[in-house]
Amino acid sequence: MPTTANAPNAVDFYFLDELLTDEELATRDRLRDFCAREVTPHASRWWEAAEFPFELIPKMAKLSLAGGMIKGYGCPGLSSVAVGLIAREWARADGSVGTFFGVHSFLAMQTIGLLGGEEQRQRWLPEMARLEKVGAFALTEPDHGSDSIALETSARRDGDHYVLDGRKKWIGNASFADLVIVWARGEDGEVGGYVVEKGTPGFHAEVITGKTALRSSWQAKIELTGVRVPAENKLAECHSFKDVNKVLSSTRYTVAWRAVGLAMASYELARDYALEREQFRKPIASFQLVQDKLARMLADVTAMQLLCWRASTLAGDGRLTDGMASLAKLHCSSRARSVVADARDIFGGNGVLLEHDVARHFADMEAIFTFEGTDSIQALIVGREITGIQAISAGGKPI
Repeated sequence: MPTTANAPNAVDFYFLDELLTDEELATRDRLRDFCAREVTPHASRWWEAAEFPFELIPKMAKLSLAGGMIKGYGCPGLSSVAVGLIAREWARADGSVGTFFGVHSFLAMQTIGLLGGEEQRQRWLPEMARLEKVGAFALTEPDHGSDSIALETSARRDGDHYVLDGRKKWIGNASFADLVIVWARGEDGEVGGYVVEKGTPGFHAEVITGKTALRSSWQAKIELTGVRVPAENKLAECHSFKDVNKVLSSTRYTVAWRAVGLAMASYELARDYALEREQFRKPIASFQLVQDKLARMLADVTAMQLLCWRASTLAGDGRLTDGMASLAKLHCSSRARSVVADARDIFGGNGVLLEHDVARHFADMEAIFTFEGTDSIQALIVGREITGIQAISAGGKPI
């Protein structure tokens, strides 16, 4: 894309590329080229059929991007900005494929990198980096979404194993993952992470159907009935829900980047369509109402990119707080939702047809707006940090 501010197809309006290193730009461009060839041309077909493109996994592996910031173990050791750009580019091409990668790399691998012991990192991360083994992250339960701290899945020690019982819901990749990190409450009342390997008896995952968003990304309902997990599969450095929060805070800014990806794609599609679509014998881009919409969409896209870039640099410095991460997710998911809706509006009736990718982005944005913390929960996390008062409570008691 041209980056001159007066170009009609400019999307990098404030020259954000100048803030990126050569390595970050190269990583972005490599993934962008891959998505243009292997993802975008097929995404709507996968979406309509609700089919996950398993054939894509070996091709994704060759990009050597899984593991993000993790150093060693076959992981790329990228900058926090590069990781954000990766999240953006996957989403810009297809929210469903981006969800698969985000669950595997940003959640499952990051969890093992942060909370696993050295032996566990050596055991699992190299194969996950090569996408020879796929990971999943099982936290949300049917009755516990925003209040995931109240999870009911249990773990009890039985000799050299832990026995897990409970239910999970909305767990991406779980129906085919080789490793599922299940968060469960131990006999001491604290939450721990337990790696359940594929084929373990008592573990049953069923793909959730009837979705109107991220249709080619498979989320599952999980039933755990007497699932025996070897003691060495309990994450060594996870001792309470505070440790789980470390993972969520470290990955939340990537969800903000994903919202930016959908917004960028939708803005670009709407701008191009407005230049081509004629009504009343002239392009609709010549009408004041359409130009006003495009200008405001670009303002949001530009502001979101700059906010995410700054959040990423703070994450790289170890200075990104929970509130900062939540502010990025809160703002970007909200504004991206607006941008995608305006893009669909510019397409008129054509905006609901899958042949125009904006229809898919419009639907997928609803899921990204909600997951990894709803808008309201993110606001309360920010509110806690700026006031010092905890407004989230259980039974009237702050948690």
